[in-house]
Amino acid sequence: MGPCEVMSDVVFDTQSAGTREQTKQQNRQAILDAAREVFAEMGYQAATVRDIIRRTGLSVGAFYNYYRSKEEVYEALSDDGVRRFRPILAAQYETASDFQTYIRGAIEAYFNFLVEEHRAERVGHAPGERHPHLRTETPEMQAVFEQVRWSISDALGRGGGEAVDADYLAASCIAIAREIGERMVERRPIDVPDAVEFAVQMILGGIPALPRLKT
Repeated sequence: MGPCEVMSDVVFDTQSAGTREQTKQQNRQAILDAAREVFAEMGYQAATVRDIIRRTGLSVGAFYNYYRSKEEVYEALSDDGVRRFRPILAAQYETASDFQTYIRGAIEAYFNFLVEEHRAERVGHAPGERHPHLRTETPEMQAVFEQVRWSISDALGRGGGEAVDADYLAASCIAIAREIGERMVERRPIDVPDAVEFAVQMILGGIPALPRLKT
């Protein structure tokens, strides 16, 4: 085999690998798109893996090459949302002058993001249906936590705020925003400013009572 033939084989293998990877990405996205529609139309609890597969046009075996259950698919959808929200969250930190403006901006941006996601998905699940509790140790979710924790710590210092446990405070802010945000999108009409004010005042009102870090 000559040099040209070897080079040709290398190029062919590289192109084949690229095509396979592109196909995997397309199949994975097709599953996520189908799952988003199925969950919106049927509700998470009623939906099954078979419902998702039918919407994709893929085989059962192809589906299980990517996900083992509808829980894993939902987790992937959650991570996709987190991935798209991270730049929005980062922008709030860049424009914030202190902790208060950061928290208000971040929560308002998050609630508006939830509303847009809610409308885009044409949510059709039964009123009060709760999505499954997802583990928070996925790389994307952990990255958001670290981003919020660092931003809170820096914003507190930048604005001459109180020295409190930024780790606990970040976890509390995320939990408050998540729970109030979920309730907010269930209400009719959806009132983003009211939800933002409630969440922000709960956080800001609680900080004075927090123990200070020991120096």
